[in-house]
Amino acid sequence: MDYFQAIVLAIIEGITEFLPISSTGHMIIASSFFGIAHDDFTKLFTVVIQLGAILSVVVLYFRRFFQTLDFYFKLFVAFLPAVVFGLLFSKRIDALLENPVTVAVSLVLGGIILLKVDDWFTPKEEAQTTDEITYPTALKIGLFQCLAMIPGVSRSGASIIGGMSQKLSRTTAAEFSFFLAVPTMLGATVKKCYDYYKDGYVLSDQQINLLIIGNVVGFIVAMLAIKSFIGYLSKHGFKMFGYYRIIAGLAILIIHFFVLKLTTI
Repeated sequence: MDYFQAIVLAIIEGITEFLPISSTGHMIIASSFFGIAHDDFTKLFTVVIQLGAILSVVVLYFRRFFQTLDFYFKLFVAFLPAVVFGLLFSKRIDALLENPVTVAVSLVLGGIILLKVDDWFTPKEEAQTTDEITYPTALKIGLFQCLAMIPGVSRSGASIIGGMSQKLSRTTAAEFSFFLAVPTMLGATVKKCYDYYKDGYVLSDQQINLLIIGNVVGFIVAMLAIKSFIGYLSKHGFKMFGYYRIIAGLAILIIHFFVLKLTTI
């Protein structure tokens, strides 16, 4: 991986992290097109740079993120399923990260769901805020988020739909999804770094620079993307993202099977 490739991947991450179209899936496909080597550092990179994008939530929602202890307890409850499933299935998840076809199928299936989700779930009429979310609701959202361990599903999409299934509005569900991303991606980063060093790898100076650049670029791009997403989602819903996912997934399958064999990351 060179610096140009790292910057492109980070831009993709910053744009897609908060959209229900799967940032990890897009980075897998981009890595495949670039022909980036299938190695442990590339896997580490695609996880760690998500932390930079996620930290933009802390900056943009600074006053709302630092709330009562009750709010943090709810985040912890929502975060727990990711901890359990991540520890149990981390090796299988790594295997899925190598397969662009998994991403393509997940994009198509998720796109079909997004076309229907606004019709399936009707939010409560009264105004809502994230601090009104109950503990059982937080746990259910956390369980939905675990679906995103399958590349191409989308962490934000799964958790937003989980919130909408509990009668939250699109905006409230999206904002709680953003908050939940902070402990989730921090935990995933720590776990990935620990596994990397446990396997005997040591980061070179260039690799450290790639991670720094990736996080900085992802952070800046995500800052620009997140507000526009909330505005669009509250007015227009998920249909555009559903169509995009279906078209992108089908295009990847056609290219993979009929045009060229995508390399894996």
